[in-house]
Amino acid sequence: MGVSILVVVLSYLIGSISFSYWITRLLKGIDIRMHGSGNAGATNMLRVVGKGPAIAVFLLDALKGVAAVGLAAGLSENAALMFLAGIMAIIGHNWPVFLGFRGGKGIATTIGVTATLTFLAALISGAAAILAIILTRYVSLGSLIFAAGLPLMIMLLNYPDSYFYLSLIITVMAFIRHFANIRRLLKGTESKLGASGGQQR
Repeated sequence: MGVSILVVVLSYLIGSISFSYWITRLLKGIDIRMHGSGNAGATNMLRVVGKGPAIAVFLLDALKGVAAVGLAAGLSENAALMFLAGIMAIIGHNWPVFLGFRGGKGIATTIGVTATLTFLAALISGAAAILAIILTRYVSLGSLIFAAGLPLMIMLLNYPDSYFYLSLIITVMAFIRHFANIRRLLKGTESKLGASGGQQR
């Protein structure tokens, strides 16, 4: 029990490190949450700061998920705890304690977690997401397809049952964080990649 609590807390704190916030502060002297889409994530970094910093933030946010899973793996052989650690990193990214619980949408961190624990499921879901983004230029739609596809692929590829049930939490969180994007997608007012406005990752 003690190890589990330690893993949960540390994973959340790892996720709470907002690279987009701090890199934007360093490069621009501004709070990224006050600009562009208002999201502390890689897509808004692309709009507000530029391609290089956006790529760096995406990779660093993904590494937060990898680090949380690695931490759990180093302290326990419990597969469910490893996945739970990843979920806590995503929660930390979305609602970071260091920034008044105003963070990003967790997709890059989700990629880090699932690529580590369920690589093939993440790869297939990610390929579908990338195809959707290429065809529509809606990053939010691709993110939602990725999140929705994960539990399905995890189930079809016979990963542990605990992974399937825990992945549903990730999917629900992604849809909650993208609620405004979903409304804009339905209305046809969502901003496309390369335009200013509301897509967020």
